[in-house]
Amino acid sequence: MNPEPQPEPAVEYVRLDVQDRIATVTIDRQEKLNALNPDVIRELGEAFDDLRDREDVGAVVLTGAGEKSFVAGADIGVLAEMDSLTGVEVSRQGQEVFRAIETFPRPVIAAVGGFALGGGCELAMCCHLRVASDNAVFGLPEVGLGIIPGYGGTIRLARLVGLGRALELTLTGMKIDAAAAERMGLVNRVTTREELPEAARKLAGKIARNGPVALQKALEAIYHGIDTSTAEAMNFESSLFGLLASTDDMREGMTAFLEKRRPEFRGS
Repeated sequence: MNPEPQPEPAVEYVRLDVQDRIATVTIDRQEKLNALNPDVIRELGEAFDDLRDREDVGAVVLTGAGEKSFVAGADIGVLAEMDSLTGVEVSRQGQEVFRAIETFPRPVIAAVGGFALGGGCELAMCCHLRVASDNAVFGLPEVGLGIIPGYGGTIRLARLVGLGRALELTLTGMKIDAAAAERMGLVNRVTTREELPEAARKLAGKIARNGPVALQKALEAIYHGIDTSTAEAMNFESSLFGLLASTDDMREGMTAFLEKRRPEFRGS
């Protein structure tokens, strides 16, 4: 006797839209300032799983709904119920989804408006690039709650801004504005709140015009290089460079340059 199929979980908090080869993933839990709970994290993972093999997507913009918040953090009501065992589970669930975003084969841009605190800051950091509005606020305030960042923040912050600044931000739990975040390298660029969506899409569009296979391999080379020795990273880069030399996209890109026209990449 075959078991009855289980219904798919309803999508409640994460919206997905694809236009002009740019996917926009929007977290919409505005009554909680888009705070992360297990359902939000699960839906985020499902959204990126859905996008991973889509040929009509060249880049992704990840953002939060409303004017006040990108993601204000993890849902404290959920965290307050943790014990040692469930704490590990909560951390690893977030780490798994955030790592899937970080290793996504096309560039992911966080469009950060308003609060990006705790898990929200960690979510922005797992994206490849960050565009922030001038009202954005970043921080890892977890130590004030008696915990530490658990979604990869202790690793990614140091890699983005350096050890000294990462220690100060993490150990004090201090909040910084978008201008300070840009100065220290946490944010790539700052715009107004009104212009944020278009600025993120414009950046995504500029990236998506490039060779899809080259973009994927560039991301692989950069992130592999962070995690390994210089010699191994160089060897890996050479291997990818050689692999790209055998692609149709490479031949199209070189031919288009010599013919002084825009290339028409096919992702092969």
